Amino acid sequence: MARYFENTSTFNFSWDQVACGYWKRYPNPQSTHVLSEDTWSREVKDGCLYTKRVLTKTNRVPKWGERFFNAKSVKIIEESIVDPEKKIFITYTRNLGYTKVMSVVERVEYRAAGPGVTVARRSAWIDSQVFGFSRAIRAFGVDRFKKNCNQMVSGFNHVLHSMFPRQVTTQHSMTHTLKEMRDAAAAATDRAKANVLSSVNRT
Repeated sequence: MARYFENTSTFNFSWDQVACGYWKRYPNPQSTHVLSEDTWSREVKDGCLYTKRVLTKTNRVPKWGERFFNAKSVKIIEESIVDPEKKIFITYTRNLGYTKVMSVVERVEYRAAGPGVTVARRSAWIDSQVFGFSRAIRAFGVDRFKKNCNQMVSGFNHVLHSMFPRQVTTQHSMTHTLKEMRDAAAAATDRAKANVLSSVNRT
């Protein structure tokens, strides 16, 4: 039976920014395992954008896994639907080849969650049909998938911050403003103390 995994990631960017940045995710410092990305087909139908792409990624496996899978890279097919009216962006990915050893099917749905916030809900199914080793391979697949998710979010955030630096500027300005407020409050406290001491000395 396939192992199921899900998680939720929050991006502090608008849905439009996330939908735009998605196509420019690679390269980034966390995606050195992504070797290439090629668009297979793309069309607009009923107001939605349908895209099919093929990604090539490196495929590092532990020593025990080399007896089952020794390919240096793996092909991933990615299908996506973008609905700009409803502001829903859904992607489906699955590996091509070696699916009996380990198959990974992933669905991610990006939705707006308020001004300047987008939530990505990810679901994945990891399976293996290797007799006697399927449970271990599934467990390995889930563990690696979790790590890849963390890298993906970090890398995507890096790209979004590069594309939309105003987010960084806003955060910096808020930090600077808070510091000014703290400094002003401290100065006011010092002045109040000085005034009290001056009054005491005069009496």
